[in-house]
Amino acid sequence: MLEFLYWFLLMLFSYLVVLFCYMHFSFKKELLNNLLAFSALFLTFVVTIIVVLLMFQDDDLYSTTIPIFILSLGLPLLIIGATILISSFLLFFFKKIFKNNDLSKFWTWLEEKSKKRSKLRVDTYRKIPHVLIFIGLLFIWYLGIIIVKDLTSSIIGMIPDDNNMFLLFLRILTEPDSIRSVLFSLGWFYYLLFFFFYAFCFIMIANEFTRKAKRFAFPFNFICRALLCEEEKRSYGTYLFFAIGQMVAALITPPMVFLTILGMSSLADLATSQVGIRFGKNKIKWNNEKSWQGSIAGVIVCFIICTLFIGVYWALIFTFAFFLFDVFTNKPFNVSDNLLIPFGSSLIFLFIRYFFNLNYITIILNWI
Repeated sequence: MLEFLYWFLLMLFSYLVVLFCYMHFSFKKELLNNLLAFSALFLTFVVTIIVVLLMFQDDDLYSTTIPIFILSLGLPLLIIGATILISSFLLFFFKKIFKNNDLSKFWTWLEEKSKKRSKLRVDTYRKIPHVLIFIGLLFIWYLGIIIVKDLTSSIIGMIPDDNNMFLLFLRILTEPDSIRSVLFSLGWFYYLLFFFFYAFCFIMIANEFTRKAKRFAFPFNFICRALLCEEEKRSYGTYLFFAIGQMVAALITPPMVFLTILGMSSLADLATSQVGIRFGKNKIKWNNEKSWQGSIAGVIVCFIICTLFIGVYWALIFTFAFFLFDVFTNKPFNVSDNLLIPFGSSLIFLFIRYFFNLNYITIILNWI
C-alpha cells in the first residue's frame, strides 16, 4: 500500500509541474492555444487521478490491476525525468570540453539545411510521422482482432461493451464498487492506445520544456531545430499539440472513435495540406495560407475514414466538424488544428453519444 502511495504522489507532483511549466514557457500571445492545451492536460490529469483514487478503494484490485496502472502512469514520468537529468549533465560537460564551438556549428548547419527545403517537403516531414502512427496502431488493432477472434471466437478486448464514455465516468462516481466492472469493460486495446499516447505526450512535453528552458537537454531536441519554423520556435511545436490532443481523445473516446479521430488528424490533415500546396489556387479569403482545394480534399478523405470506422451518421457529424476546424484555424482563430481536431471531436462525441444516445457502426469489421 505504501509503495503505491509513493507512485501516486510522484504522479500528482509531476502533473502539477507540467501544468505550471506549460503556462510558464508558453507564448503568451497565443491565448487560445494556451487555454485549449492547458484545459486538455488538466482534464486528462484530473480524470486519471480520480480513477486511480477510486481504484484504491477496491481491495480486489491491489493484486495486479493497481500495480499495472501505477507503473504505466508513473514509470514514464520517472524515466523521462532521469533522461532529462542525464542529457543535461552530458550537454554541460560537452560544452565545457569543446567550448560549444562544434555544437554551434552543427546547429547552424542543421538550421540552414532545413531552411532550404521546399514548403511541400517540410509539410511532408511534419505530417508523415502522424500517418505512420495511425497506420501502426491500425495494424495492431487489425492483428489483435484476428488473433483474439481466432483464439476465442469473439473480439472481446478490442471493442468495449459500452462506448458511452461520459456515462461510464458518471457511473464510477455515483455507483459504489463499480470501478472494477467499468475498467474491465473497456478492453485491453483501449488501454494500449491511452498509455501509448500518455508516454508519447510526456516525451513531447519534455522535449519542448527543455528547449524552452535552454539549461536542460533532451535527446529529441534536434527535432525542433530541424522541423520548426521561426514562429513555432517562439511558441510550441505542432507535434506537442498533436500529442496532447490525441492523448485526450484516447482517454475519453472508445478505440474505434479514437482511430477515426487519429485518421482525421493524420490522413485527412495531410491531404488538406498536400493538395493545398500543390493545387491550391483559390485561397480562403480570411486565411491565405489555406485553399478551398485543400479543404475539399481533406473533407473527402475525412468522410471516407469516418464512414469506414463509425458509420455514415457520425461521418457527417465529424466531417462537418473537421471542415470548420480546418477553415477557421489558424485564422481567424489562432489555434492549432493538431490540437483542436482531436480535442473538439472527442467532446462532440461525448456530448452527442450521451445526450442523444447515437451509437456508431464499424463497417470495417465486416471485412475481417
